Amino acid sequence: MSRILPPGSTIGVLGSGQLGRMMAIEARRLGYRVHVLSPEKETPTGQVADLEVQADYADLETVSEFARNVDVVTFEFENVHSETTNAVDKYTPVYPAGRVLHTTQQRLREKTFLTSAGIPVTPFAAIRLKEDLDTVSSDLVPGVLKTTAWGYDGKGQVKVNAMDELASAWEQLDCQETVLEKFVNFDAELSVVGARGQDGSVELYGPIANSHANHILDVSVSPGGFSEKTNAEAFEIARTILTELDVIGVLCVEFFLTTDGNLLVNELAPRPHNSGHLTIEGYPACQFEQQVRAVCGLPLGSSKPIKPAAMVNLLGDVWEHGEPNWSAALQVENLKLHLYGKKEARPGRKMGHMTVLADSAQEAAEKAVMARNLLNPNF
Repeated sequence: MSRILPPGSTIGVLGSGQLGRMMAIEARRLGYRVHVLSPEKETPTGQVADLEVQADYADLETVSEFARNVDVVTFEFENVHSETTNAVDKYTPVYPAGRVLHTTQQRLREKTFLTSAGIPVTPFAAIRLKEDLDTVSSDLVPGVLKTTAWGYDGKGQVKVNAMDELASAWEQLDCQETVLEKFVNFDAELSVVGARGQDGSVELYGPIANSHANHILDVSVSPGGFSEKTNAEAFEIARTILTELDVIGVLCVEFFLTTDGNLLVNELAPRPHNSGHLTIEGYPACQFEQQVRAVCGLPLGSSKPIKPAAMVNLLGDVWEHGEPNWSAALQVENLKLHLYGKKEARPGRKMGHMTVLADSAQEAAEKAVMARNLLNPNF
């Protein structure tokens, strides 16, 4: 049974980056108040929230006080310890639940859950101690050695091309627990962003085709141009994961489509996702609105696409040669610009994105990339 929070209620957000910002904008549009807590101040989310609380997530006294002053809590990134969500849960519900975060924020727990649910994943091996290096099968090399927690956008991982590189890679990561994932030959990377309501209903976006540059998402396109078989299988896997994890809120499933046509789950993200930014313009109810609807117990919105859409990320590199030429880019037809309010542009830092709608996915992608190129001809 849904616990309905009417407009005027207060949503608490743990984390204060661009995902929280866009969620807060949707919440405010729907009439909700927003409080945000993070270790930073004057943050992207804090700029549009009703209240910004600066505190470490380990400051459980402040976290508890924060929870007492809101009606529900959600989060916008995974790097929140379970002790924090447990402290919140004593006073107000947390969606997705802390156990969802506990599973998905740690690669071995995530992969164990997926394999137990019969979901195909990339072949892997757990390396918890240095002695485990001697037991690794050579079938997993070449591969990537990853920390089990706190890694994103290519951080916390080292390529391993041969068995004799494994020990140095493990020492380079300087942590006890890692996972070695086998390289797979794939034709495409794709994602399905799903939302699940308190009544168990599910809405799915995609599959979205994604391309990366330097391990950071560069361009996302919907529809992704995949076969009906691939689309159906990706949707079924995403629906299964949302249901088996009992997610309330938004979760993104990232896939590899192998060269032999099989889907492998790469990672899960239990919150709105970079690849889903194009849903703001491309769908009747975007991923951020779905997050608000779900945690507040409201019916989910439609995920039927309006028009083909493409999204390009704007990293700090775009500012390398000075202020971007916004006027040039904004002349592109059906373009929407989203900037995140970050004061300092650094290489690799996500500063914003642009979305273009068009009559075809290819046209949308071409116009989006062209618009980004117009921002800085030297980029």
